[in-house]
Amino acid sequence: MSLDLPNSRDTELLSRARRVVPNGIWGHMATRSIGPGYPQFFSRAEGCRVWDADGNEYVDFMCAWGPNVLGYGHPEVNAAAQAQIAKGDIGNGPTEVMVELAELLVDTIDHADWTLFQKNGSDATTVCVTIARATTGRRKILVAKGSYHGAVPWCSPSMVGVTAEDRAHIVQYTYNDIASLEAAAAAAGDDLAAVLITAFKHDVQIDQALPEADFLARARALCDTTGAALICDDVRAGFRLNVRGSWTAYGIKPDLAAYSKSIANGWPLAAVAGAEAFRGGAEKIFTTGSFWYGSAAMAAAVTTIKLLRDTNALAHTEAMGTLFRDGLYSAARAHGYKLRQTGPVQMPMVLFDGDQDLRLGNAFCTAALRHGLYMHPRHNLFLCAAHQPSDIEQALDAASAAFRDLAAAGLCVE
Repeated sequence: MSLDLPNSRDTELLSRARRVVPNGIWGHMATRSIGPGYPQFFSRAEGCRVWDADGNEYVDFMCAWGPNVLGYGHPEVNAAAQAQIAKGDIGNGPTEVMVELAELLVDTIDHADWTLFQKNGSDATTVCVTIARATTGRRKILVAKGSYHGAVPWCSPSMVGVTAEDRAHIVQYTYNDIASLEAAAAAAGDDLAAVLITAFKHDVQIDQALPEADFLARARALCDTTGAALICDDVRAGFRLNVRGSWTAYGIKPDLAAYSKSIANGWPLAAVAGAEAFRGGAEKIFTTGSFWYGSAAMAAAVTTIKLLRDTNALAHTEAMGTLFRDGLYSAARAHGYKLRQTGPVQMPMVLFDGDQDLRLGNAFCTAALRHGLYMHPRHNLFLCAAHQPSDIEQALDAASAAFRDLAAAGLCVE
């Protein structure tokens, strides 16, 4: 299906980028796998909307792949960051705002006795693993098959440029499968340092699944028995589902948790929150970065977390997610398509039944662009507090038009 949008500027920028950047764009934000014409470059963002390099406007359901939790360019968050920039951002050491943020996180997150700060989710998960090993004196890390924990050698989804030695102490289990978890722990034996679990199962291109209560309870008990660390990778879901921690509703407290994405509403920051028993390991390891003490992002995080804690932002986002899910289901059904929508409504995965090669998903997302809706065919979506009922209504009108385009083109599951 052709994309009837002006994309000359996007094409020009990608051509220029390819001369000086391998592939022009790298990593998870590259759109080349979706199909030609899918916008790659953007000019601006505001609230729940983005504009591509050619000026086309979209109601956005990727939210910068998660960091936008309150709305792009949130005035209070940006004012806090700009005020800190005026006083100083990167210096010879941290400013007072680091202490303020650490105190806020310890007071807010149910399982936190202390925190450390980084810049990216990969930083935070790696620091968690390093602390677990430093504390226990062991090496093996249990990781669910297919789970994404970052883009560094020990956990990258690609083995290109990665050696088997980088993964020598990773043992896999199946998410939500207690027997599989126990078998992995038995294989690790006395060398078990940690059990690493994402906040919920959010692997790409498959149905999402919340953690089962008995699975989390067994993981907690297993770590209590062996002295290993229970690590929650809350990078993607943290502060979007529950400001106190994504497992709070289950009554399960991890020993270590990694946060990023939503922590500062788009300002670059990550954090590890840990239990007192792992403070010693955190004090022993060496982990650092030239920009890790940046005060502007920390000031943004203080304001973001207070707003998430003290307003109805998360409840509103959940309500908008429910509205979107119900409307999308009805629009698909009205045009003869069956969707599978899984995961939390704030972070839904939307897939077509029987669409193993994503032919329909790619065509639908491409068609939706023509009508002003930005989605993704294989990654979970994100909603934010800036989405309003009128935005959801506009998005559903666009989705309905996209389903109509697919039906008119005779596109269906074969």
